[in-house]
Amino acid sequence: MQIRNAQPNDAFEVATVHVTSWQVAYRGILPAEYLEGLQAEDRAQKYDFSCADPTKPHTIVGIENEKIVGFATTCTARDADLKDRGELTALYVDPQHWSRGVGASLIAAARLHLKNRGFQRACLWLLDGNARGDRFYQKDGWAPDGRNRIDTIWGITVNETLYQRDL
Repeated sequence: MQIRNAQPNDAFEVATVHVTSWQVAYRGILPAEYLEGLQAEDRAQKYDFSCADPTKPHTIVGIENEKIVGFATTCTARDADLKDRGELTALYVDPQHWSRGVGASLIAAARLHLKNRGFQRACLWLLDGNARGDRFYQKDGWAPDGRNRIDTIWGITVNETLYQRDL
């Protein structure tokens, strides 16, 4: 698998992975009607992969056979009390490529990117009930720190748990 920085013309493929992975991973966690209504065309319009500003979110993509099969997005932590940390804001893999090392490669590259930006610790917010995500992140050295929040993502209110790890 090749890993590279996302480019502006990647928006629709990234959005397709994003929507498809939500529809499979969050089935039974989020309302089915909501998941069925997600459209890659809508999501793609929200991406801006042309910005080179290191203080803005940075997305990398995993490519197999010239097709994007996963992506990871990082930035400076968005919570005011965590500004000294990097944040993994998204890590999604096309469900057809789960358990093939794509996520592990992407998270390793995302951690390296955060470390190269000078962060010593990283955080992420995991949707409550996402047992697969919990196993994946804990295997990679992330641990829940006991903090929970209610957030609105893509127009739906969700409960999340904060995970952290050293870089």
